[in-house]
Amino acid sequence: MADYDPRNTRIDCLDGLRGLASLWVMIGHALLLTGWRLPVLSEPDLGVDLFIMLSGFLMVFHYQLRAGKEPWDLTSTWVSFWVRRFLRIAPLYYLLLAIAFMLGAWLFESRMVIDAFLGRTPQSPQRYLDKGLTNGLMHVSFLFGLSPDYAYRTPLPDWSIGLEMQFYAAFPFIMLLLKKAGWLKGALFTAIIAAGIVSAANLLGIHFPMPAFLPLKMHIFLCGMLLALGLHADGPKAALHGGAAMALALLPIGGDMTATKMLMRVVLVGVFFVLLYHRLAGVALGGKLRAVSSSLGNRFFHWLGELSFGAYLWHLIFLQPIAAYIISAFGDTISAAARFAAVTAILVPLVYLAAWATFLAVERPGQRLAKRLIGRRKPQPARA
Repeated sequence: MADYDPRNTRIDCLDGLRGLASLWVMIGHALLLTGWRLPVLSEPDLGVDLFIMLSGFLMVFHYQLRAGKEPWDLTSTWVSFWVRRFLRIAPLYYLLLAIAFMLGAWLFESRMVIDAFLGRTPQSPQRYLDKGLTNGLMHVSFLFGLSPDYAYRTPLPDWSIGLEMQFYAAFPFIMLLLKKAGWLKGALFTAIIAAGIVSAANLLGIHFPMPAFLPLKMHIFLCGMLLALGLHADGPKAALHGGAAMALALLPIGGDMTATKMLMRVVLVGVFFVLLYHRLAGVALGGKLRAVSSSLGNRFFHWLGELSFGAYLWHLIFLQPIAAYIISAFGDTISAAARFAAVTAILVPLVYLAAWATFLAVERPGQRLAKRLIGRRKPQPARA
C-alpha cells in the first residue's frame, strides 16, 4: 500500500507539487511571452494539468478523511463541501477579477506590444476589453466555463477556475457513481460519459478556445481521484489504480493532444504515483523517493503551496506589462534568454509578494469564514 498513515491529515509531497505546478505555469508563460523556449517548462498547460490532478486527489483524500465526521449520506455534508470550496476560491478570484477588469485596456496594450514583437497573431480584444454586464455576471456566477463565448474572456488564466468550480459542483455525484459501480469501473464509466459529451459537442460544432468545460478535463481529475482511492489498497491493487490513471491520461481530449503532450501527461501521473507509493519500489529506491517526498513538504515548499493559488491568479497581471516594458526598452538588442531572465527576475518576487499579501488578507479569512459557517450548521439526514 501507499506510504500513508490514515491518522495524518496531510501528505508531504502535495505542498511542493502544488507550489511547483503554479511556478511551472508562471515560468511557462514567461517563456512564451519573451520568445525563449525550454523543453517541458515551455508547456504551462501541463502545469495546469498537474493542478487539476492534484485537485482530484485532494477532493477524494479529504472526502475519505472527513467521512467519519461528515457522512456523505447527509445533505449537510454536501452543503458544507460546497461552502468550503466556494470560499476557498471565490474571495481572491473576485478581487483579481475586479483588478483585471480595471486594468484590461493597459494589459491589452501590453499584450499587443508582445505579440507584435514576437510576430504572433494578436489576442482578441474581447478578452481584455469586455466589461459588459453579461461577461461580469458569467464570471461572478462561475458559469463562464460552460460557454465557448465567455470561457476565455478576461486577462486572467481563469478558464481553469471555472473548470474547477464545475468539478466541485459535480464531485458528490461523481463519488456516488464511483461508489455504486466500484472505483475502477466507475472511473471508466465517468470517463466514457465525458468523452461522449465531448464527441457530441464536436458534432454540434461547439468548440471551446480553452478546455474550460468539465468533460474536456474530467479524465485528468479522475487520474488524481484514482491515486487517492488507492491509498488504502495493497500493492497490486495500488499499482492497478496507478496504471488506470496513466491510461486515462492518454485519452485524446482536452487541449493539445500531440503524442508528445500525451506522453508527458502520462509521465506526470507516473511521477505523482511514485511519490505517493514509494514503498512499492525497492528498499534503496523507496528510501530515496521517501526523502524526495518529505523534502517537498518542508517549510519552503509548504509556503510555496499555500501561495500557489494566488501566484496563479496574479502572474499574468504582472507578466504582460513587465514583458512589454523589457521588449520596448531593449528589443532585439538582447537575446531571448536574457529577455526571459530580466522578466522573471522582476516578475517572481512581485507575484509572490502579492500572493502572500492576498493570502493573509483574503484567502485565509475566506477559509475561516467557511469554518464558521459550517460550524453553525446541524447535520440533516438526506431525503429520499
